Amino acid sequence: MIPVVIIEGPTASGKSALAFELAHNLNTEIISADSRQVYRCLDIGTAKPSSDELSRIKHHLVDIIDPDERYNAGLFSKQAFAICQSLSKQGKIPILCGGTGLYVKALLEGLFKSDANDPLIRQSLEADYREKGLTALYDKLLEVDGAAAQKISSNDKQRIIRALEVFLATGVPLSEHWHKQQRNQQFRAFRILLNEDRDILYKRIDERVNSMLKRSLIDEIKDILKRGYDWSDPGFKSVGYMEFRPYLETGEKLENCIALAQQHTRNYAKRQLTWYRKCNFHLAESSLSINIKIVTETIQRFFDQ
Repeated sequence: MIPVVIIEGPTASGKSALAFELAHNLNTEIISADSRQVYRCLDIGTAKPSSDELSRIKHHLVDIIDPDERYNAGLFSKQAFAICQSLSKQGKIPILCGGTGLYVKALLEGLFKSDANDPLIRQSLEADYREKGLTALYDKLLEVDGAAAQKISSNDKQRIIRALEVFLATGVPLSEHWHKQQRNQQFRAFRILLNEDRDILYKRIDERVNSMLKRSLIDEIKDILKRGYDWSDPGFKSVGYMEFRPYLETGEKLENCIALAQQHTRNYAKRQLTWYRKCNFHLAESSLSINIKIVTETIQRFFDQ
């Protein structure tokens, strides 16, 4: 199995700094698992590593597509797997770092592929939702696939309906499909979660947005638009860019746009934290309490076993 260290956590939790230090200690390279840092030109608003950091430690899957191109978990999984294989053959332990949980999941477990897309079943489930409510659907999922229900929030309508759709269309619980995927795993992963206190994290987020403005985020946006890209392009869908469109186009007050960017980033962090509740980690603590020497030694012992 391919060894890999995975550093996850919400935005502004300190993932990049930890990855950089560990890559130095382990003499290895970093693979970005960030759905926004893949875009060229979008540097400040995506909190990419500095040019100095990029020159000192090799980073993969950063600056690989233009803002008008699309990228997805399937592409990431294929490309990251090839990089992990290459580094492993060199005797290096790849470090995967990023807050896009679906990308990490796709690499470790693969993406669930199924022909269980039955419009009639989906329409029936939607009708049940309107008539009986989400609690009834969740209770049904508990009955037919308790393992999947335990990993899905009782408020997550989309995933509840999808799990029921898979079961009704294939006769096989979604959790069994997941289990089959896990049997095909090709990685031995040491997973680290940077789990900051919520108040500290939100303060960091607000400060980061302010720092991005001081580093000329507005000029970066203007430059991207001058290059011929458009607000409708996939790259601009990133949190921290679209919020400033009213300032540039309609004269909205900058402070209002800043506040909106901070709020949307905090909301994004909250969604990330919800995702991580479903994952298992070997180490979960604040970046403020991480001892790099101890973590490095723990990782080395883990893979020496």
